[in-house]
This record gives sequence, structure tokens and C-alpha cells, in this order.
Amino acid sequence: MDARQLKIEAAREALTHVADGMKLGIGTGSTAEEFVRLLAVKVGEGMTVIGVPTSERTARLCSELGVPLSTLDETPRLDLTIDGADEIDPALTLVKGGGGALLREKIVAAASARMIVIADASKLVDTLGRFPLPIEVNPFGLRATEIAINEAAARLGLDGPLTLRMTNGEPFVTDGGHFIIDASFGRIPDTRALSDALHAIPGVVEHGLFLELADAAIVADADGVRTVRAAA
Repeated sequence: MDARQLKIEAAREALTHVADGMKLGIGTGSTAEEFVRLLAVKVGEGMTVIGVPTSERTARLCSELGVPLSTLDETPRLDLTIDGADEIDPALTLVKGGGGALLREKIVAAASARMIVIADASKLVDTLGRFPLPIEVNPFGLRATEIAINEAAARLGLDGPLTLRMTNGEPFVTDGGHFIIDASFGRIPDTRALSDALHAIPGVVEHGLFLELADAAIVADADGVRTVRAAA
């Protein structure tokens, strides 16, 4: 199976966890989009669900395919969120934000009773950090925020370049109007300590470490699809 087919198979298995009448958080990214396409088929066959999208991109796809949508203000408590991830460790701590929607993704996940991550097996790692950590920041005081991030990382023994994400020669702007710094720290042995340190920086809006939010990961590889739960 090619990479897209692996994503489709993981999304297909995730769909078995969706029951009629559910209020769903719907993630962002290429794997989540395969889930939306499969969900739309079920909706067309009569399944009743309400989706809360984590990005404008996901909202557009849902609208195009006929998946009914709500907002988190209208539907503040969700049954289940299905989303992808950039990295998954054995504790089901995630790195997310490669698609730029990490703030809304985290808000939606936190409002959900359960979160299931869908991915291909390449996203499984022993220790997070191979994928640069997205950090969503306020454009105001950008340089001061960069310095504070570097200093916080250094206190934890982390080092590596910070890169302002760009698109078409301009800073990438999130749906919330913020910038993203991609931090190439390498291995992150203490995700909780880094999370706390980043949250203490005023210019940091949110970061892409998702701790204790995922209940399971549905992972596809050439041998099939399996469900991974957090290591004890």
C-alpha cells in the first residue's frame, strides 16, 4: 500500500468508532481529510452526526462533502475527536501542528470525551523530537519570544534552530492570526517540562505537544491496521 492508502485504512478503522448521533471533533491534515471523505459517505447513507472542525480547511472540505457542522460555542462538549499526528510516542504523547492548526486542534481535543489519533506507522517514535515542534506565537514581540524560547530550551538541555514558518515569502498565519515557529530541538526526553516552560512564555499562544489527550492511536502499515494504547 502507498502512503495515501495507509491513511485511508487507518481512517476507515477510526470510522468504526463513530456511532449515530455523535458530536465529533474533526481534525486537520491529509490523514484527517481521508476520514472526512469516508465519514461523508456514511452521512450520505443516513448516519446522523455533527462535526466541529479544527480548521477553516477542514470546515471547507466538510461543507463540500455534506458533513453537518457546528461550532464549539454551539456544541461545547464532544463525544469523540478523530485527528492525525506528526509524531506519536509510546505514552501517546503527540507532536501536532505540521498543518498549522495546533491551537484549534488542542482546544477541540480537550473538549472531547475521547480522542483517537489516526496515522501510518512512520509516525511512531520512541522519543518525540524527530519532527520539529510547532510553537504558535503572537506576532507582537516575535524576537523577544524567540529569545525566551531558546533560553527555556537551554535550561532543559535542548538546543536547535528556531525557524519561522513561511509561505509564499511571507510568515505563515494560522486561522487565529498567529505565527508558527518550528523548533528543531531533536529528542525531547521530558515533554511535560518543555510544555510547562513554553506555556510560561507570554508570547507563546500554544505548542504542538499534546499530553494526555489521546486515548488510542489507530496505526496502519503494510501488515494491516492495529490499535495502539498508552504503555503502562
